[in-house]
This record gives sequence, structure tokens and C-alpha cells, in this order.
Amino acid sequence: MLSRLRAPRRQAVRAWPRRLLLAGATLLSGELEALAAPLPTPPRGPLSLPDSTLLALELVLNRKPSGRVLTVEVRDGGLLVDAGELRAAGLALDARHSGLLRLDSLPEVETRYEAATQRLLLQVPTHWLPAQRLGDSPPPAHEQAHTSFGALLNYEVYAASAERGADYSSAWSELRLFGEFGTLSHSGVYQHGYSAAATPSRYLRYDSTWRHANERHALAVEVGDLISTAQSWSTPVRLGGVQVSRDFAIRPDIVTYPLPQFSGEAAVPTTLDLFINGYRNGSYQLEPGPFSISNLPFINGAGQAQLVTTDALGRQVSTRVPFYVSSDLLRPGLADFSAALGSLRRNYGLSSFDYGPGAASASLRYGMTPWFTLESHAEGAAELALGGLGGLLRLGNLGVLSGAVGRSRLRGTEGEQLSLGYQYSAPRFNLSLLRTQRNAGYADLALYDQYQRAPPLPGSPRAGHGSASLSRSSTQATLSVSLQRWGSLGGGYFDVEAGDGSRTRLLNLSWSRSLWGNASLHLSATQQIGAGGWSSAAQLVVPFDLGGTLSASLERTADQGARRRLDYHQATPSAGGLGWNLAHADGDQGGRYQQASLTWRDEHLQVQGGAYGDARGYTRWADVGGSLVWIDDAVLAANRIDDAFVVVSTDGHGGIPVHYENQLVGETNDAGHLLVPWSSGYYDAKYSIDTLGLAANIEAPSVERRVAVRSGSGYLLRFPLRRVVAASVELHDTRGRPLPLGTRISRADGGEAYVGWDGLVYLEGLRARNRLDARLPDGTHCRAEFELDTRIETLAQVGPLSCRPSRDTPTPTGEHR
Repeated sequence: MLSRLRAPRRQAVRAWPRRLLLAGATLLSGELEALAAPLPTPPRGPLSLPDSTLLALELVLNRKPSGRVLTVEVRDGGLLVDAGELRAAGLALDARHSGLLRLDSLPEVETRYEAATQRLLLQVPTHWLPAQRLGDSPPPAHEQAHTSFGALLNYEVYAASAERGADYSSAWSELRLFGEFGTLSHSGVYQHGYSAAATPSRYLRYDSTWRHANERHALAVEVGDLISTAQSWSTPVRLGGVQVSRDFAIRPDIVTYPLPQFSGEAAVPTTLDLFINGYRNGSYQLEPGPFSISNLPFINGAGQAQLVTTDALGRQVSTRVPFYVSSDLLRPGLADFSAALGSLRRNYGLSSFDYGPGAASASLRYGMTPWFTLESHAEGAAELALGGLGGLLRLGNLGVLSGAVGRSRLRGTEGEQLSLGYQYSAPRFNLSLLRTQRNAGYADLALYDQYQRAPPLPGSPRAGHGSASLSRSSTQATLSVSLQRWGSLGGGYFDVEAGDGSRTRLLNLSWSRSLWGNASLHLSATQQIGAGGWSSAAQLVVPFDLGGTLSASLERTADQGARRRLDYHQATPSAGGLGWNLAHADGDQGGRYQQASLTWRDEHLQVQGGAYGDARGYTRWADVGGSLVWIDDAVLAANRIDDAFVVVSTDGHGGIPVHYENQLVGETNDAGHLLVPWSSGYYDAKYSIDTLGLAANIEAPSVERRVAVRSGSGYLLRFPLRRVVAASVELHDTRGRPLPLGTRISRADGGEAYVGWDGLVYLEGLRARNRLDARLPDGTHCRAEFELDTRIETLAQVGPLSCRPSRDTPTPTGEHR
């Protein structure tokens, strides 16, 4: 019976932990619910405090301690606070709230007074709280681009010899002179033929231009041969004259297009995690109140943002927000413009100095809103006037719609042009549509000069204009789709109606997919609608571990049948080395084609040579190209430099390793120079030198710098190195004992040092004859002198030297002289 009684008792004892946990969980759940619930409505009855009582209470706003103490007055059972103190705490009260405010009379405000903690808890509408701009960090500081005075010559010499035909050679060059004044460039080619059938010997000038960039205003000024800036629905032309234009490439720190912003409200302190297209972009701590996020990555096209909020209790809320970004739009208030005036360039590439009538061209783009950018364009010449107006409109998250209307008048004949386009871009899908329609009377500067020189067509609407004409209409439609592991699919439709009424329609389809390793397969098919069957091509590309790549292709056309081609090439290493190419092709209609070439490249130039042809004969060719740089009274050779470059100088010290963006690029030559030829214009790149191999007496005040260089120019980057004559001197007293630790050493030039262990002291900046004055810790003085070879390359070891007492001063042992 006892056991029967005890058993339930043991069961009850065992149940106690469960009951305690259950009770604790119930209490905790109640606390969580209390915290999660809104503040209770304060009782309307009077507080248990007498009227006119003044309280100093800590303010808690929406469960966030403000760190401020308010003076609160008790009156008629309610709490009154001065409106100015609430505004100082960050509450956005309107003008009607002034003086002492009774808190329980404010709409949408919940109040609770905690006597135990002397706190005033207010739950106010989120729009009363200050707005938070998350990630609204200041733009990165603009690094002024540098340039030094110097010159650059790019060159390429080519020669070819055919078994049947004319031999030919040419020498192309581009000369640049640059400095703070800008960049003056000149390019041209010398052509030479050895037979009457070839081009006669001559020098053909291409372009001569002076360009200067103003980084502060992102402006570029060009004088000489230039290409006018145009809109996507107008045509640029070559001019000899002057052009002033906005150039945002000068300022890579400026984001020209609008980025999306996400905003919301937090009722209580919250943690916000932002994900863009599945990748975490950042985490933020939100205070109660409205917020907005602006520091998004520079993306383009459609995307999706996911905002995950977590409150103090660990509860999460996830919100997905789609967005669309177009880099073709301009930020509100940002303008992009150009204006050009000069003479039309004729026969470019055929004649050196052939300029036509005067002309002017101007374009303007302006960001009106985050979703609309205005575009305009104008052209003018004698008897020609053209103007157009257009814009880009973002259709929410559905892409960008573009449109423009242009009107021209030439010799009394008027014409119109209408352009309409649409573009949508997404990670797996891209669509582009463009339709342009013109009537027969529309003319612009691209054909103006031809109108002036071409004979008129009798009875045509362009009588007196000439026979030249723009296309009447054009339609372009392109589509690309990512099939993920099945590759990518693309298609295009092109329809052009020429000015003479002829029409060309093309349909193109393509598919590509990665295979094993880095191998890939490409398929394409093209049909000219109404003019025959399909043309198709297949290409298989297989790279090998040894660095070579094999490419096999098959092409088939309706009129020429199949044609097969096999290529094997070894790419030339960018750091220098040997590359080659072999190719063989044949077709159903006969004819075999072979080619072979070799390329050798080093840090100074590139040399190529080879042969190509068929059974009728082969052509042998050779090519040499590179550049020469003159700067800091030195001439340096490199491969062709298309943009900017940097010459690192170590003040005559050779063999010093130089790094560009933490990558070793070479060592300085015997004169202390190294040319880094691949620096991008206006890019703030990091350059550094490695001083570990320097002699101990060489000092480098700076070993790393970030430098941006103006496009088309060069900069002399100095890392000053100086030779320091240094020595480790061992000092003893007259009894041969090391001077005490901490003895101060003074030199005639004012330098000071202190003795270390074993009487050793490090000294630098020494001369051929040196005198040292020592002050020992006990106040005694002594003096030592020594001579040193200042041409020494290493740290000299001097001593031990005997430090002899100075006259009328105690000796190191306390004796007097």
C-alpha cells in the first residue's frame, strides 16, 4: 500500500520539472505577447500624484531609449510635456502643437508612465519620427587624374609579297604629345607599292586633334579632326573644327543613371537584411521611423530585391520587391550634351586634306525624372536645317520605351523621321525592338555633302538635292534567352528598305552551349527572306591543357554548298612568348586554302609573320608593331599603347620589383625606370615597389601610391630613394666598459640618439668625419670621434670607440680632469 502511495508521489516529483518548464514557458510567452502587443491605453483616471508635480523622466520612443530626459508635469491626472522638448527628441510635430501638450489628448499616441524606472514610454506614428537614409554615404572622393610632359609614338610596319601580284608595304604611326595643356595627337600611314597595279607611294593623313579634359565639370574640348556626338536616332559625322562635349568617362566616380531606392517604416528597433537577385547586399540596424536604402550595386536590367526584417524578438518578415534599372537613362538633373562646329570631312581614309562645306551639330540629353530622360538633336548647314526631339521612358518594371521625331528642310524640301523602340533586359532574357521610318524628303549631315555634289534626278522629289538617299525604313528585333545548362538561344530579324525602294530582310538564329571542360559548340542559321534558302554554320571549339585551341567549323550556303575549316592556334602569352596559328579550308566547289603564322611578343614589341593562299599562289607577310615613349629624358620601348601609361622611376636605382594592382610587372632598368603600358585612363590604380632587396643604407619614404592618369597620356610616378650613410657604433668608457643604457648621444648637426644594450647606438646621415657627444644618465659627459667611408653600400660597424671625458667635466667614473 505504501508503494502504491509512493508511486504517484514519485510521478508527481518527476512531473515537477515539466510543470516548472511549462510554467516558465507560459510566463515567457506572456512576456513576449506583452512586448509584442501595443502599449496599453493609459487610464483616464487621475494619477496617484498631486497636481503640479514635476517629473524628470527618460523618454522611450517606440521601445527605443532616446537617451533624453524630459520635464513632465502632472495636471488633472494627465501628463504634460513641452512641445519643444519633443521636437528636440526628434518628433516631427506640426505647427499646431505648441506649448505644453497633454499626451493623452494627442491622436494615435499611446503613453505609459513607469514609476519604478522613472521612464516615459511613448508609442507614436512612424511618420512622426525622423527619416533614415541607409547607405547614403557620400560619394567616393574624386581622385584628380595626373599627367606629365612627354611623347608617345605607336607604330606598325607591314610588308606583303605575293607570288602573282603586287608587293605592298605600309608604315602606320600615331604620335602623341601630352602634358598639362592636353593631348595633341596625329595619325597617318605611309603606303608603298612596287608595281603599277598597287597603290602608288604616298603618305595618307588620318587625324590631327588637340584634346583637353576638365575633370571638375566633366567637359572635353576637341580641336581638329573629330566625330560629332549624336543620339541613337541620329547619325554622327566627321568634321574638321571644334567640339565641346560632356564626357562622363572623365569622372568614373559619377553614377549617371538612376538606381532604385527602397523605403518603408519600422515601428520598433529592427534589423534589416537586403538581398539583390539572391545575393546579400548589406545589413542595417533600423531605428523606429521611416527609412530608405540607396546604396545598391551598379546593376542593369530587371532584378528583384528581398527585404528581411528581424525585430528584437527574432520574428522575421520577408518582402520581395521587383525593380528595373536602365543605364540609358540619366539621373534627374543630370545633363549630357555636345556642340560641334566645323567643315565636313570628305573621303576619309582616301584623302589627307579634303574638307567640304561648313556644318554644325548639337545634342542634349537631360534627366527629367528617375523614369524619363529627354533627348534632342539639331544640325545645320547652308540650306539645311534639322531638329529632333525624343526621350526614354521607363515603363515601371516592364522595360524602357524610346521614341523620337525628327524634321529636316533642305533646299525647300521637307522630310520627317519617326523612331520607336523598346528594350527589356533580365538575367535570362533580353529583348530589343527598333523601328525607324523616314519619308523621301528627309536629309541630314551624313548625306548633305553628297546632295551638294551629286547630280539631281529629273522628276524626283529630291530634284536639286542629288541622288543620295537614306533608307526609307528599318526594323530590328533581337532576342536572347538563357537556357541554363542547355546553353543560350538567340534570334534576330532585320528589315531594311533602301532609298531606291529595294528591300532586304534577314532572319538569324543561333544557339551555343558549353560542353566538357571549356569546350563549346556554336550553331547558327541565316536566311534572306525572299532570296533563297538558308545558310548555316556549326563550330566546335576545344581548348587543350597545353594552351592550344582546336576549332572545327562547317558552313553551308544555298549557292556555294558546304565549306569546311580546321584551325589550331596557340595564343601569345600577354607577358611575352611565342604563339602560332595553322588553318586549312576546302569546299564542295573546290579550292583549298591554307594559312600559317607565328607571333613573337616581349615587353618591347610584337613581331608577326606568315603565309596564306591556295594552289594559285601564296602571299607572304610580316608585321612589326610597338611603341616608343619619351619621358623624364628617357626613351622606353613597349607594345602598342592605346590608352594611358605610367613610368615608374626609382631615382636611378635599378633592379627594383614593381607591382601593379598587387601583380608583379617587372623590375626597373639600370636608369631606374619601368614602363607600365596598360593603365586605363582615369582609373585609380595602385602601384608599389618592393624594397626588400635594397641595401641597408637605402631609404624609401614611400613604397605605394594610387594614381589615376588622363586618358591618352602618361605619368611619371616617382618613388624617391635616397642613400643614407648609417653605422652601428659601439661606445665604451675609458676603462673599456660599454656606456650605460639610455646614454644620450648628440651630434654636431643637431641629431640625437640613445645608447642601447652593450653600448651600441644606431646613427644615420653620417659624414666622412663625425664627432659624438655623450651625456650619461649620471650627468657626466664624454666625447668620441671617428671617420667613415661614405661610399659604403652596407651598414657600417664602428668600434668599440673610447668615449673620453670632455674638459672640465666629470669622467664617466666620477673622476675629474
